Amino acid sequence: MDHAELRARVYRANIDLVKHGLVLFTWGNASAADRAADLMLIKPSGVDYDQLSPDNLVSVRLSTGEVLPGNTHKPSSDTPTHLELYRTWPTIGGIVHTHSEYATATAQAGAGITALGTTHADYFHGDVPCTRPLTSEEIQSAYEVNTGRVIAECFAGRKLDPLAIPGVLIAQHGPFAWGATVEKAVYHGTVLERLARMQVHTRTLNPAAARVPQDLLDRHYLRKHGPNAYYGQGRH
Repeated sequence: MDHAELRARVYRANIDLVKHGLVLFTWGNASAADRAADLMLIKPSGVDYDQLSPDNLVSVRLSTGEVLPGNTHKPSSDTPTHLELYRTWPTIGGIVHTHSEYATATAQAGAGITALGTTHADYFHGDVPCTRPLTSEEIQSAYEVNTGRVIAECFAGRKLDPLAIPGVLIAQHGPFAWGATVEKAVYHGTVLERLARMQVHTRTLNPAAARVPQDLLDRHYLRKHGPNAYYGQGRH
C-alpha cells in the first residue's frame, strides 16, 4: 500500500469524525492498518483537529507497538487499544474511537443499543453490545490494552462477528467502531451514534418498544451484506 495514500486516507477519516459531529476538541481518533507492512497510522495525542495534517500522523509497528523513526509526535493514548483489536481481528483494517454524545451516554448507562428497527438492521446484524466495566486491577495495569481485551472478551463471549457487528460501547467510557477500511470504520461510527440517538428517542416515546423480529433484521442486513445482496447498483 502507498503510505502517502494511506496517510491521506487516515487524515481524511479523522477530519470526517469532526464533519459528522462525532468529535469535540480532541475527543477522538481514527487509525488504519497496513498489515503487509506491519504498520498502523493513528492520530497524534492531544493535537487539535485544525492542526492535524497527513504528515503528523504517527506510524506504529503493528506487531510490537514501537513508534517508528521519523515521527514528530506521540501517538494517541488509545493506541494500545487499537493495536489489541487489530491483532485480535485480522479482518479489520480501520478503527475509530469517539465520545459522541448519545453513544457515550448509552455506554455511561451501561446499556447496549438494541436492534429496534430496520435502520439498525441495515448495518448491524444484531444488538450493539456494551462491555462489562473494567476491574480496578485492569484500570491500574495496562488500562488501554485491557480496554481492547475487554472488547475482544465481550465479542468472544457472545460469539459475535466483528464485521457483522462493527462497533461496541465500553461501559462507563464510550464507543469504538471499525471496518475493513478506515472509511468504513468512520461510516460505522457515524451510524452507531445515530442508532444510539434513535434508541433514546424510541424509548422515550415507547419504553416498551419491542426488538425488531429476527427475520426482518436478517432480511435488511443480508440484502445489503449477504452473499446474495441486491441493494444498490451491484458490486464492482
